[in-house]
Amino acid sequence: MKSGIQRKVQTRLYLFAAMIVMFAGIFTGAWYYKDSINDYNSLVYGYLRSASNYIDGDRIKGYVETLEPDEYYDEVLRYLTVTRNETAMQLFYVFVPYKNDLVYVWQTDDDPYSWLGKREAYMDGGKEAREKSFRKDPIQEISFYRDPTYGHIACGFYPIFDSSGEPVALVGLDLSANDIERSFLAFIGTLCLTILVATVLAGIVFYFSLRKKIVTPIHRLNDAAGKMADSLEKDDLPAIDIHTGDELEALADSFTKMYGDIRHYIQENAAISAEKGRIESELNVATQIQADMLPRIFPPFPERKEFDIYATMTPAKEVGGDFYDFFMVDDDHLALVIADVSGKGVPAALFMVIAKTLIKNRAQLGGSPSEVLSYANDQLCEGNESQLFVTVWMAIIEISTGKGIAANAGHENPVLKRVGEEYEPVVYPHSVAVAIMEGLPFEQHEFELHPGDILFVHTDGVTEATDAENELYGPERLVEALNSRIEEDPEKILSNVKADIDAFVKEAPQFDDITMLALCWHGKK
Repeated sequence: MKSGIQRKVQTRLYLFAAMIVMFAGIFTGAWYYKDSINDYNSLVYGYLRSASNYIDGDRIKGYVETLEPDEYYDEVLRYLTVTRNETAMQLFYVFVPYKNDLVYVWQTDDDPYSWLGKREAYMDGGKEAREKSFRKDPIQEISFYRDPTYGHIACGFYPIFDSSGEPVALVGLDLSANDIERSFLAFIGTLCLTILVATVLAGIVFYFSLRKKIVTPIHRLNDAAGKMADSLEKDDLPAIDIHTGDELEALADSFTKMYGDIRHYIQENAAISAEKGRIESELNVATQIQADMLPRIFPPFPERKEFDIYATMTPAKEVGGDFYDFFMVDDDHLALVIADVSGKGVPAALFMVIAKTLIKNRAQLGGSPSEVLSYANDQLCEGNESQLFVTVWMAIIEISTGKGIAANAGHENPVLKRVGEEYEPVVYPHSVAVAIMEGLPFEQHEFELHPGDILFVHTDGVTEATDAENELYGPERLVEALNSRIEEDPEKILSNVKADIDAFVKEAPQFDDITMLALCWHGKK
């Protein structure tokens, strides 16, 4: 289950408060500790310097040697004792430092006289403190020790000088380090509690402000988004009541605009889908009409044993610009036509219908291929504002003799297989394409078919089929495919060529119509 934004905000506020307390405690505590140590240092060394000035250094050597107190000794002891009692000191004392130990002169303990002349080993770190303090220019810095006898203490030492200005003893002052630490911890605790309370109060104010300005508007946006589907279905705009005067209000306005845009898009898309469905339906009808215009019943002339014929047209789009045709001009003449209209789609298909109709109608009136194409050319040039044209190969064959006349108006070369030989392209001069310009002549040439010959004609969609690397299928591969499997069945010939094209292009899209026609000539039997 997803966590709500309100809970996330609360969690982050808690984390923020904890971080504020932690960092404030660390930095303020470090500052306070350093400042407290400086205060204690000033206080301690103030008392130590006062005691050093009060005590006569010339008398100390005598007390250490005789171990006999006198009236001055008692006076100093009272001074040290009163000073200790009026302050938070643990001990106030005077000793003579030696290399490995020290000898007490004054000690403000319960039995102070017993300390006169008493020797004692240094605490851990005591020698270092002696070296810093027992000098003419002493380092005035309190030190902290943990000692089995005296506990956790803070100590300060200052030299007592004789009349010649040489240090002869050290006056020492002990404070309870535990008291210092408790004072520090009490301050830190109070500080952290104060910061925590202030942060929590500020967090509460911030939270309610955030809830009003951000969380609640986001909830409203979320509710509106959740209701969008139902609202679009009912065409009812969800109300978004957000008046924050900032980006969220702008977001709500954008959301409202987006809703209107989506609603408009859905309506437009529905209309486009309906129109697209209508167009697709009409294209399907157009595809069927175009297919019906091409001869599709094979064998087309079952009573004629002189030849077998088969043709196919595979459009690149729903409708294509290629077409083929074959028909009997009279009982002894067969007409073959294969053509390719420039362009694709519906315009090319319409031009194809006109061109096919003109060519067939004119051919059935009689005449050579050149005359038929000249007539179709002049008719197609009239009103050809779209400037479409059509390449055409046309032949009329005399069935009784196998003799024929062919004209090529800018079309692909046919491929011929003579009996006992392989397929080879038939190359001869071409005329320009049909519908380029009125009044153009079209060349033609004679040929003759013998029993066992096979004629294969096609559009450029065959040789210009392209694979994924943009390599063309080409006329060489076409001839190789035809020669790889010599067939005498026109349908199998076309099937083999189409299979070879598909194997070459693989998954690459088809960009042009593929149209093929094969004629197997048997002659008179």
